[in-house]
Amino acid sequence: MQQSIRLKLDEMVKRYQTLENMQSDSEVMVDHKMYEKVAKEMHSLADIVNAYGRYQSLEVSKEEAEMMLNDPEMGDLAQQELEEATQALSEVNQELMLLLLPKDPDDDKDIYLEIRACAGGDEAALFVGDLLRMYMMYADRNKWRCEMISQSTSSAGGYKEVVYSLKGHDVYRFMKYESGTHRVQRIPQTESQGRIHTSTCTVAILPQVNEIAEVDINPSDLRIDTYRSSGAGGQHVNTTDSAVRITHIPTQTVVECQDERSQHKNKAKAMSLLSAKILQQQRMQQQAKVASQRSLQVGSGDRSERIRTYNFPQGRLTDHRIGLTLYRLSEVMEGDIDELVESLIRENKARQLSGLNDGD
Repeated sequence: MQQSIRLKLDEMVKRYQTLENMQSDSEVMVDHKMYEKVAKEMHSLADIVNAYGRYQSLEVSKEEAEMMLNDPEMGDLAQQELEEATQALSEVNQELMLLLLPKDPDDDKDIYLEIRACAGGDEAALFVGDLLRMYMMYADRNKWRCEMISQSTSSAGGYKEVVYSLKGHDVYRFMKYESGTHRVQRIPQTESQGRIHTSTCTVAILPQVNEIAEVDINPSDLRIDTYRSSGAGGQHVNTTDSAVRITHIPTQTVVECQDERSQHKNKAKAMSLLSAKILQQQRMQQQAKVASQRSLQVGSGDRSERIRTYNFPQGRLTDHRIGLTLYRLSEVMEGDIDELVESLIRENKARQLSGLNDGD
């Protein structure tokens, strides 16, 4: 193990011990917010501290085995213990390297899922509905809470655009790789000659802003309009101007919320979505400076990039970023996208690992 990494781990152990002492402090124990903050930081360090403890114990075992190699009676046993300790050290070292990878600060955030129909007209709108169903079933598997924010339906079925809120454990961590252009190849039901049509949809994954203060929005830069909701919700929704549309004039960013019967609640949700979009725009500007160094557009929302193709006649799905092809499209469309997500996570971790020791 490199000395720079060992020093980093030593500092983490010291910090963990400090937090343990803080957790026992009477002032911290009565301060609920402080206690939660300390507990959360301890939880984030616990796996690393435990793994480093195992690594240090294995180092001692390896040294003891090396010292006994020349013992006539214990030599064979020492050789076996040395090999076992060496193998275990390698495994724990790899575990530590993965644990030391920088974490995306947004990984534990809830998200806004936005899907829009692009090329392909009615067929694209229908595929928006298919993608939405796929994500809703995946969310259900993960026990996430889903809530419709706004929708614009197509006359032929499906959606021109739909926005949902997804809340739960590590939602952004698992969903951020879905940002980009999704291409579908299939034979529409209205196609009499059996020709395959190609359509596209874009997916944007926006981490929700915990506090509106994270984004500086001047109220004078906003135009707020109210209108009657066109979605489901009963007579009340259809007879009052409860839906809200907010336009951020400097960036021409427009958001809508029509889910709640209360105009006040719709406005609050729309402001939260607007903050998330503006924050995403700011991050995209920063990410553009280093985009050439990243072959995976992780959470960038780059809509010009074709990230995935769904070929229905062949039952084939291809993720172009990592060259992964699966021949079980029907299962994927039922929300079984774990293999896709895990493959993208592994690829990203591998790329991060290759640069972990840069500059050491």
